[in-house]
Amino acid sequence: MIFYFTATGNSLYVAKQLDNHLVSIPQVMDNSDLTFRDDRIGVVCPVFGHEAPLMVQEFLHKAVFETDYFYMILTYGNRHGGAAELAQKLLESCGIQPAYINIVLMADNFLPAFDMDEQKELNKHVDEQIAAIRADIESRRHWISPVTDADRAAHQEFLARSTTPPAERWKDIYNVTDACIGCGICTKVCPAGCWALKNGKPVYEGTMCQGCMACIHACPQKAIQLRMPEKNPKARYRNEHITLAEIIQANQRIG
Repeated sequence: MIFYFTATGNSLYVAKQLDNHLVSIPQVMDNSDLTFRDDRIGVVCPVFGHEAPLMVQEFLHKAVFETDYFYMILTYGNRHGGAAELAQKLLESCGIQPAYINIVLMADNFLPAFDMDEQKELNKHVDEQIAAIRADIESRRHWISPVTDADRAAHQEFLARSTTPPAERWKDIYNVTDACIGCGICTKVCPAGCWALKNGKPVYEGTMCQGCMACIHACPQKAIQLRMPEKNPKARYRNEHITLAEIIQANQRIG
């Protein structure tokens, strides 16, 4: 059993290679019973600012996992900043003793810093990384991806530059242009339900925004833009192995 969080498909792609029983975290967040049992249980998610998304952190604090082998896989695109060590501390704060934590280098979808056209051209040997992780999990290897002082320094540098609290960091970052056709895709791919259609146009109500940018990447008209400079405003990203329908299925909140 794998619980996953995905915005542009990277973490979903990894999860699909590791198990057949996949559960979207946004779809179960509001369940009254969050007790799960399986021979092995994993969590696959991206890191934002080197840490798991806020929704994933909340889920881990709320859920109870009954398993002999708990693991976590973190996808990232540039610097992981000691993500495995940060994840280990998170899990232990939730009363979870992880058997295995690893990281996967993939395309970076953070638009202010990276050109999506360039990211699509890079060969980061994703499948080779996943194959090694799959072999580790199948053999029930106990291992935590090592972290260096340079990794820790990168995270401290990020924290020094990001003085806004995570829950406030992503408010009012989007602008909807006249190119919008009111298709509503943004309302369906947002895992936190931050978008609503009103009078045929999307309205951003980002009180619980995760900063995942699923909405801006999925907009077919590129009508959602950032209020901050983008590396390439004309380029967007979705993992080539994942369909838009799969992201909608994973993230569209029910009820």
